[in-house]
Parts: sequence; C-alpha cells; structure tokens
Amino acid sequence: MKIRVLVSYKDSVLDPQGQTVKNALHTLNYDCVKDVRQGKVFELELEEVSPEKVEEVIPEIAHTVLANPIIEKFEWQVIEE
Repeated sequence: MKIRVLVSYKDSVLDPQGQTVKNALHTLNYDCVKDVRQGKVFELELEEVSPEKVEEVIPEIAHTVLANPIIEKFEWQVIEE
C-alpha cells in the first residue's frame, strides 16, 4: 500500500520560500497568481498492514517524524492499495 503525505506550513505561519516564488512569478508577468505556499511530499510504501492500522500509524509518523506540529500541518491519502 502506498501513502502520500503532504506537509505544509500552517496558514498562520509565514512562508518565505512561497513568497519568493510568488514574487518571481509576478516579475515574469504571472500577475494572476495570488499566493504560493510551499510544502513537502512524502510517499510511504507499507507492507501487510490493515486499513485500521494505517489510520493509526500514518498520523503518528507524520506528527513525530515528517512534520513539526508547532508550525506545520499535514494531510494524507492512500494512492495505491
């Protein structure tokens, strides 16, 4: 089973890299871009695990290893059964 976890800054946290990209896009005349937020994508491949265990272990992994829960949020999805 493959799981994709997206980690990004919480909405209340300044994203300097996203702002830099937005400014570069505006310089290139892509004025329709209102905002840019950058993030990280992780793909985890799991073996022999029940859907119930996935529901338990993925948030635990994201909170303890992949994301800094003080400034980052995460979401995840199954991308391959």
